[in-house]
Amino acid sequence: MGNSFGCSASGERLVSAARDGDLVEAKMLLDFNPCLAKYSTFGGLNSPLHFAAAKGHNEIVALLLENGADVNTRNYCGQTALMQACRYGHWEVVQTLMLFRCNVMRADYLSGRTALHFAAVNGHVRCIRLVVADFVPSTPNETKHSSTDAERGDGSNVRSKPDHSALSKFVNKTADGGITALHMAALNGYFDCVQLLLDLNANVTAVTFHYGTSMDLIGAGSTPLHYAACGGNLKCCQILLARGASRMALNCNGWLPLDVARMWGRHWLEPLLAPSSEATIPTFPPSNYLSLPLMSVLNIARECGLQSSTASSHETDFCAICLERSCSVAAEGCGHGLCVRCALYLCSTSNVSSEMLDPPGSIPCPLCRHAVISFVKLPGSRAKENKLHMSLGLCNPCMLHPCDPDRPSLSQTPDVQRNCVASVPSDILCPVTCSPFPSVTIPLCTCNDGPCPSYEPRESETEDESRSQVSTADQDKMEGPRLDKTTCSSMFWGRRSCSREHQCNSEINA
Repeated sequence: MGNSFGCSASGERLVSAARDGDLVEAKMLLDFNPCLAKYSTFGGLNSPLHFAAAKGHNEIVALLLENGADVNTRNYCGQTALMQACRYGHWEVVQTLMLFRCNVMRADYLSGRTALHFAAVNGHVRCIRLVVADFVPSTPNETKHSSTDAERGDGSNVRSKPDHSALSKFVNKTADGGITALHMAALNGYFDCVQLLLDLNANVTAVTFHYGTSMDLIGAGSTPLHYAACGGNLKCCQILLARGASRMALNCNGWLPLDVARMWGRHWLEPLLAPSSEATIPTFPPSNYLSLPLMSVLNIARECGLQSSTASSHETDFCAICLERSCSVAAEGCGHGLCVRCALYLCSTSNVSSEMLDPPGSIPCPLCRHAVISFVKLPGSRAKENKLHMSLGLCNPCMLHPCDPDRPSLSQTPDVQRNCVASVPSDILCPVTCSPFPSVTIPLCTCNDGPCPSYEPRESETEDESRSQVSTADQDKMEGPRLDKTTCSSMFWGRRSCSREHQCNSEINA
């Protein structure tokens, strides 16, 4: 009957509270029955955590996780709350989910997309920075080497690290058809995402699978430069060429990036993509969104929590940023102390030009502007007290049969033999539909006759349109005309999605 048996009414109230951001209602329901945090809807199997993450209600996300919600729970499409937060760009929610050790490697059932794909396809560079935090060590050496290789412009940055490195494997993880996050960021013209992914060892020569891809409008066997040529962003093409992309790369249709640009009417790219082009390619510094100290402060926050322990007033050195919490971390080098919450916020939001700091990826200290590479925990910082999460999915213990706190549990009674199957981690279980659907050939586009129909919800379209209007006139001149949101480039995932994903998304966007 599902895990909502006997508590569906209260579960639906919690879903509504999570969707609407009603923290008081959610707290009241969870105080009444903490097991409601594991409720899921019967249609799309979306949990309250999915709704809160998709809508960006960070306080409710933290409340659900503290009450035992599974941070890696999946809906009917295999999507986690991290994927929903990355889809809509709620970096604060991504930060909270990372603190609770969510699994960033999980892929959905439809197309094998990870949270990195969802963030890249929508241009949420802060979410990308947080998702890769556990793969970028707080040491300057590897970043220096990668930036030095990147400045050579001969593609050596792709081979600067061994293929078995965890960072390269994660950044270059392919979805259905061999699509990487770099392909999707280049297609939609998100230069900041392309620059950050390249600095994180994204493979600039990666090609989509030869046996067919979901984006057959560009062609199988296409490189990120083919996708950037389709998107029409000049800066994306320039940085790909500067990092080693080849103008002479042919896809399975025999098309050069120049041919793709001509097919999609990107005539302003022809002087740059022509095989005999003599156009000057500018040099690009490392991304402003690199964050070396993020891993160190994230691990400290997981160990100590965000709420610093307060001592007596004469013994406490309060944080100079918020003036509320005691200092629990110190910046290596200058030694200035901050509370862990301010340090985490600083590492997650800093966007300072890397030319001003050495090494690239360091964060300026807010007190002395010294380049901070990592944070260390101050002595005396206590580890946070972890709550014991309830493992029952039903609404037990209910109000009619309250548990006696003095009564020993079954796990503490050695004489009782339980006739049950041991719990199996969700990573081991693999449903029949967990593999991506086989690639299919998409019919040729008829965009010349009119705009393609949109497969995304109307709310997301209005948000994307309002976000695109923020760009300045100078950026528009540099980047050239951006692809309209109703054309085929934004329908990559929409065409591949079946009714299951529309059902899950319609519940969240209701």
